[in-house]
Amino acid sequence: MKPLRRSRPLHGWLAGLLLVLLTVFASGCGTKGSGTEAQEPAQDGDLTLVIGAYSVVKDAMGEILPLFAAEWKAKTGQTLAFQESYEASGTQARAIAGGFEADVTLLALEGDVDKLVKAGLVQEDWKERGADGMITRSVVALGTREGNPKGIKDFADLAKPGVKVLYPNPKTSGGAQWDINAIYGAGLKKSETETGAKDPEAAKAFLESIHANVESLDKSGRASMAAFEYGVGDVIVTYENELLARIAQGVKYEVIIPDNTILIENPAAVVDKYVDERGTRAAAEALIDFLTTPQAQEVFAEHGFRPVDEQVYAAKASRYPVPAGLFDIAYLGGWDEVRATLYSKRGVWYQVLAGI
Repeated sequence: MKPLRRSRPLHGWLAGLLLVLLTVFASGCGTKGSGTEAQEPAQDGDLTLVIGAYSVVKDAMGEILPLFAAEWKAKTGQTLAFQESYEASGTQARAIAGGFEADVTLLALEGDVDKLVKAGLVQEDWKERGADGMITRSVVALGTREGNPKGIKDFADLAKPGVKVLYPNPKTSGGAQWDINAIYGAGLKKSETETGAKDPEAAKAFLESIHANVESLDKSGRASMAAFEYGVGDVIVTYENELLARIAQGVKYEVIIPDNTILIENPAAVVDKYVDERGTRAAAEALIDFLTTPQAQEVFAEHGFRPVDEQVYAAKASRYPVPAGLFDIAYLGGWDEVRATLYSKRGVWYQVLAGI
């Protein structure tokens, strides 16, 4: 097999500029809160809820938390304050498992919540809240520069010579795992159409052909988007909601939804060990419940997420068409199978990285 070109590291000066840009990007897309490495102190209140979330929901949560606080105040007379942390999903899950005492966590994928269950921090029945534990949905989409100068129409176009691709590192980013799942699944769909059966080797080759054109593996989806907006790459693989949110803020993107792409489902959970230690369970559980109310779902929809509330989704259906070949994680065998097949030490993703 021809050796694959590894993702190229950014030059030092460019990395520095991107770091500055990312800082500006992050500061301009939310109200309060920051990454786990530099948390802002909470405002004064009768009770403080600590939120540990993945970076993509920062903008929406900046609007939702005040709405919840007002409702909680009306119901209980208690003034809520929030301490917020936003990071790449895998990084956030590891921080919470390592002792960051979040009361509520919003993560990019179920597997990151499973890590907290295995660590004894979240109860196994966490899916009883929300829509089977999920609070938002999206699909993996492609974002190009205005006018789509490379003529990108589907995942297969990302493997063409001269097309420079961006997606983040699935070791740190839950969003990146959705990206890789989507590409690998699209490869399975392609082989199934051509031969009548799923062909894992063909799907791996499909992923290899695209990864050969990847410019860099960033820490998070937000970091990849900042790099793309700085001028790196021709096309970014990311959440549909991220592209819609940036377009709403005036950034010029063309959005391509591949015919064969994956349905993203994003979970939220109470971190049981910490809420019991801190005496915040009632408010934490109420917040999780609030996230799936029509009021909160409308806010999520404004930020490009596909609502889990059926009535809110129905009202927004024209904005969120269903791709012809849309599949979910079950098509890949479920998360346990995906972790073993793609992300284990000898899994497909690491074979692609190693060029074997």
